[in-house]
Amino acid sequence: MTPTPDLRAGGAPAPAGTAVLDNAVWAALDGPHAHLAERVGRAARYLPGTYDFAALADPTDPAAWTDLHTLAGPGTTVRIKPVERVPDGWEVVGGGEGVQLVDTALRAAPDPEAVRLGPADVPEILDLVARSRPGPFLNRTVDMGTYLGIRYEGRLIALAGERLRLPGWTEISAVCTDPGHRGRGLATRLVRAVAAGIRDRGDTPFLHAAADNRRAIRLYESIGFTFRRRSRIVQVRTPGTPGAGQALCVVRGSARRSPTRPAAPDGRR
Repeated sequence: MTPTPDLRAGGAPAPAGTAVLDNAVWAALDGPHAHLAERVGRAARYLPGTYDFAALADPTDPAAWTDLHTLAGPGTTVRIKPVERVPDGWEVVGGGEGVQLVDTALRAAPDPEAVRLGPADVPEILDLVARSRPGPFLNRTVDMGTYLGIRYEGRLIALAGERLRLPGWTEISAVCTDPGHRGRGLATRLVRAVAAGIRDRGDTPFLHAAADNRRAIRLYESIGFTFRRRSRIVQVRTPGTPGAGQALCVVRGSARRSPTRPAAPDGRR
């Protein structure tokens, strides 16, 4: 079991408890982001164009998977985390492994050059995301929280913002810098600025990264984040008939198998 870090070190605010982070997407959709959710029973997902993830109240509960099947419909691809087992009849078509880090000693501070971004800035944001590839960002992702950017000669060159928001915690995400402007500390400045806003409302920042993105993980640890846990991300295709599959099967290995014997994710984010 991964040890729980001391989340009061370095002057960071004491959070409300870390257990909620174990199923962060569900905690957000069942809590502060309920207005952005589509839900059936013990399954929920973000509205289209917001964030491409669904969640289960308990990923080990077959009934929650049945609710997700009702919500998503037959033959639909869904991304979920964290998941170690999927029911018979659900085909694993992709996925990977991520890491979760929490603020334990981050020096948060507003940045005078950071500007707030909104819906009118989405085309520019998507262009920067395409150049820098920080991870998924959709047309309505800006609705999830505060996004800040830095411009140079009017052009957006760096970005960071808030994604998942759950009781006592807010995720920092979409941290990226234009390749031509890297090495100037812009991403770190924006992380500190976003964290300042999160702390101001009494939440503690956390973030996720792909487990193989060692460069990003080293950066986050160097500025005051602490590794908390690894989690498996799966992309699954729902069964083609209503109510199919109840027994949960372990996600293991890397070879693709039949829908009734799902394989492990392929390691991509």
